[in-house]
Amino acid sequence: MTIQTPDADVRAQAADRLAALATPPGALGRLGDIAVWVAACQGEVPPRPLDNVRLVIFAGDHGVAQHGVSAFPSAITGAMVRTFLGGRAGVSALAKAHGVQVRVLDLGVDEEFADLDPKTREALTSHKVRRGSGAIHLEDALTAAETSAALEAGAAVAREEIASGAQLLISGDMGIGNTTPAAAMVAAGLGLPASEVTGRGTGIGDDALRTKTNVITAALARAGDRTDDPIQTLAALGSADLAATTGYLLEAARSGTPVLLDGLMSVACALTADRIEPGAASWYAAGHRSTEPAQSMALEKLGLSPLLDLDLRLGEGSGAVAAVPVVRSAVALLRDVALLSELGGPGDPA
Repeated sequence: MTIQTPDADVRAQAADRLAALATPPGALGRLGDIAVWVAACQGEVPPRPLDNVRLVIFAGDHGVAQHGVSAFPSAITGAMVRTFLGGRAGVSALAKAHGVQVRVLDLGVDEEFADLDPKTREALTSHKVRRGSGAIHLEDALTAAETSAALEAGAAVAREEIASGAQLLISGDMGIGNTTPAAAMVAAGLGLPASEVTGRGTGIGDDALRTKTNVITAALARAGDRTDDPIQTLAALGSADLAATTGYLLEAARSGTPVLLDGLMSVACALTADRIEPGAASWYAAGHRSTEPAQSMALEKLGLSPLLDLDLRLGEGSGAVAAVPVVRSAVALLRDVALLSELGGPGDPA
């Protein structure tokens, strides 16, 4: 399937409007750029206000978390899912402050959430692919069938959010150990060694960082030339939640819905989506720069410059949600600032 790019004619019209605003040339900086991008994505000048922004958090456990790559145990994944459901996580506070709707989905958490009421549990687990994903240095993360199911689950979720009126989508993540498969996906996509992509995740020390680097090195070697294929990369090196995120981002691009990317997991999946269907990245903007080296490398490959650089490494979609007011500000400027031609000069009649 060929992905259409945002409307080039509308982009040109939006750029013309930006140049005609009653502001000094270039004074709006990156705000002007992002406003033009939103207009091109919407196919409308001036762009419509972004009143309906939706975040979907894809949760899953990762087999590598049992092998010394994380500062926290896997049990935290399920605990944080419950915290999202209760609206008490870091991203929950940001989403409430900025009017962003939040949905959390269990794609591969290593538990069944039997303590939840049936309705909540069904909504949480309706797209679940498996309990946990394989330890990627020892085995594939997913089977081919599971990879396909996860990609379609993510696409279905994107369709649901768009049908509900989403004007801007965000993907969030929750899964102890998830920076390891995400960094491996970036290494595979960019042809880089583990030593260049491995970061400290939740704050691991030097010994754990060496372990994590060795795990990614072994995973890349085990995957071999399958890394040339982005879908096989997801099966060998990804996870159910990361594959679903990739499907979600792909469907957004296919549907012409803009996406504000978050940190490493979101950007690793965006890189993979663009490998699957080149051109997908034209529908993405980078919300923030995380502290993970692989995220910056993938953003550079995608040609995206982050809106925020706050040393965030929380995950959850938090950096992208924090950037939503910046995007809304950009849209407001292109919509509501007077045109220079509308200003009355001193000698103009009243």
